[in-house]
Amino acid sequence: MRIAFYAPLKAPDSPVPSGDRRIARLLIRALESCGHDVALLSRFRAFEGGGDAARAKRLRAAGLRLGARAARRLRARPAGERPEAMFTYHVYDKAPDWIGPQVAAALDIPYLVCEATLNRARAKGALEIGYHGTREALAAADAVLELNPADRPEVAAALKPGATIWQLAPFLDDSEMPAAAAVPPRGPVRAKLAAAHGLAAELPWLLSVAMMRPGDKLKSYRIMAEALSRLTDRPWQLLVAGDGPARAEVEATFRPLGRDRVRFLGLREGDELAELYAACDIFAWPAVNEALGMAILEAQAAGLPAVAGARAAIATIIEDGVTGMLTPEGDGAAFGAALALLFDAPDRAAEMGRAARAKARRQHGIAAASKTLNAALSAAVRHRPDSIRETA
Repeated sequence: MRIAFYAPLKAPDSPVPSGDRRIARLLIRALESCGHDVALLSRFRAFEGGGDAARAKRLRAAGLRLGARAARRLRARPAGERPEAMFTYHVYDKAPDWIGPQVAAALDIPYLVCEATLNRARAKGALEIGYHGTREALAAADAVLELNPADRPEVAAALKPGATIWQLAPFLDDSEMPAAAAVPPRGPVRAKLAAAHGLAAELPWLLSVAMMRPGDKLKSYRIMAEALSRLTDRPWQLLVAGDGPARAEVEATFRPLGRDRVRFLGLREGDELAELYAACDIFAWPAVNEALGMAILEAQAAGLPAVAGARAAIATIIEDGVTGMLTPEGDGAAFGAALALLFDAPDRAAEMGRAARAKARRQHGIAAASKTLNAALSAAVRHRPDSIRETA
């Protein structure tokens, strides 16, 4: 199918790295991997996160104009060159989709949304324009795919009769889940990192990978510092890969633990991050209000057991007691106790890591994602009987 793709929060070709950009790119790859022709429809950023109602109105007007213009442009194409489906990624009150529903209606094609959040508390107040815009988009959708199970009940209630809702497991490109034989060799990589950062290779190494931003990220770092402060009677070292505007506050949070315990490595990507996954023993992240946990999935795919807060989306990645451990969100004592358990049972931790790698390859790869995306596309086509009949 020819698919028009739009991401109102951040375009997939944005120069600014983020988890949102990464997931948009992964969705495009998954769609293309099963033969669909995906074209970016618009780079318009609909985001208004500060509750500025006047700006939200301007963004709505601009988005509606762009949507009408795109619809006219696409309708002028020969029938064989028009999109056959409209696919929008990440719709919520701070970034509603003003474009996709118009295009789908004008071309009489299925409209699909992946990752939608509908928060009734935002129906009135600073974000009400975005809330109602999101609700209107969902009412127009023929199918919705959710990555975060927590969003499903509210979103399902907003759909029109016959529209379908699907659970899409967080996923990685197959190139990001190398077979065990292709993972960087642990011994040499561990020795290299130990020498570079003054680490003790004989101690357990914890790893966290996260941006350093005010709000939930900073809260997670503080919970982890609290948890580790309870474990100073045990030998361990923590490696932190990440950067951002709250770095000074994050570093201050961990300072009481001592310079020998914690290493801040800055932003790490690609091969450098793969080496960290290969060299470390446990991935740790409290995941306060975490939407998806892509770094956790990366760590699991690399064979690391993970300890994380039990958010709904995180629980789709970590199988508690099998591939890692889930703890009550925000509970530093429980988080520390889970880490202590794995420190004291390294063989169990290693077995969890092996189970994590197997689960990631089985349930969180492009093939599994493509199967769900195709099923949703087919259902959306069936939901519009007068639209195209080419199945996914």
